[in-house]
Amino acid sequence: MTIPKAWACLDDGACTRGSRETSAVSPGEGTTAVTCRTALRVRFLPTLAAAFIAAATVSSVEAQAPIRIGASLSTTGNYAALGQNQLRGYQLCFKHANEKGGVLGRKLELVFEDDQSQEPVAVRIYEKLITQDKVSGILGPYSSPLSEAVAEVSEKHRMPMLTPNAATTSIFRKGRKYVFMVTSPAEVYLEGVIDIAAKRGLKTIAILSEDTLFPKTTSVGTVELAKKRGLQVVLAESYPKGTTDFRPLLRKVAAANPDVVAAATYFDDAVAITRALKELDVNPKMVGVTVGGDLPKFHEVLGRDADFVYGGSQWLPELVTLRAGGLIPIARQYPGAAEFVEAYRKEFPGADLSYHSAAGYGSCQIYLEAIKRAGSMDGTKIRDAILKLDTPSAYGGFKVDEGGFQTAHKMVTFQWQDGKKVIVWPEDLAADKPLFPTPPWNKR
Repeated sequence: MTIPKAWACLDDGACTRGSRETSAVSPGEGTTAVTCRTALRVRFLPTLAAAFIAAATVSSVEAQAPIRIGASLSTTGNYAALGQNQLRGYQLCFKHANEKGGVLGRKLELVFEDDQSQEPVAVRIYEKLITQDKVSGILGPYSSPLSEAVAEVSEKHRMPMLTPNAATTSIFRKGRKYVFMVTSPAEVYLEGVIDIAAKRGLKTIAILSEDTLFPKTTSVGTVELAKKRGLQVVLAESYPKGTTDFRPLLRKVAAANPDVVAAATYFDDAVAITRALKELDVNPKMVGVTVGGDLPKFHEVLGRDADFVYGGSQWLPELVTLRAGGLIPIARQYPGAAEFVEAYRKEFPGADLSYHSAAGYGSCQIYLEAIKRAGSMDGTKIRDAILKLDTPSAYGGFKVDEGGFQTAHKMVTFQWQDGKKVIVWPEDLAADKPLFPTPPWNKR
């Protein structure tokens, strides 16, 4: 029979209607058959027979209902650009999974709400998804602050949660059992920038960061990396979330005159800091940012002022075409990545494609694989399956320790060169050499 009107949300404003086919007989046929048999064998128990028929019919329908997976995503607010990228990754993964029949013999439905980039809102959404909407599973929100906030909801309900873009180590060092890291940790986001600087003889560095969980963790890790490589930290300072005028902070940077400026950023502050560097004519030999610098929008907004800026990235679409030593396709380390890139650009023409998109897609892939191995939607069984996984996805390697901390995924570093992102680190993946040093603003 065909059960109509199974709805699966694919984006903020559009849904697609699907239908589900099953080999079971229709409710009408089944009712007639069971009623006849019951009338012959148990003629004096019509009420019991009717109850049995109703229960069997409901059970058959429920067995074919979609598995509903819930999430909050930042489609407005501070994290909107990156949250929307992660959402698209989820949506495409659900679409591809449903095209292959779903999991456990059932289709999938993504249920999501906008958390407005606010922790309390995200917490309320996950509580509602689990206790009122009765979703069978959850996927993580965007960012470390929101993932930290909703982690206790996941723990309380024993519902495993993969966190595509939560890179703060402390989230996974609190004895939690149901929260899992997918990315490389925040502490190593700028490792490539530090390595390039040290190998080229640079001596001093200024480190800036937004005063929130992920950037602060990145800053601490960058300070340690710099010291280990012999760079002197001449300034390490944070700024409040939502800062738009960076001139006071960058005047301090100018006074310190560092060889390197490394900033643990999101999108808006990455753009604003770059603009302020130009406005104040601050000319370090290297400038590196973290989140936001890898978005195509970064160069669209800044134009040629984005050139020479370095960025740390968890993944880049350029990886699917690289060959190590000109021979071995790097895509082997990212199975399905080429297909993901092609499908993403077809499904979302003109939309940003960043590592946040790939992280959403890869996290969903990993979660569905764990469900398959668990053989059910039981949270404890899925958790146990996740802990045993040691597998690559379109996003890269995945393996976690007992606390959910990621141990297999690797970072890359790129530089904007003539409007294109070029992978420049690590050397075995580098498509080209860095353009070094960064020329002064008046010579570009």
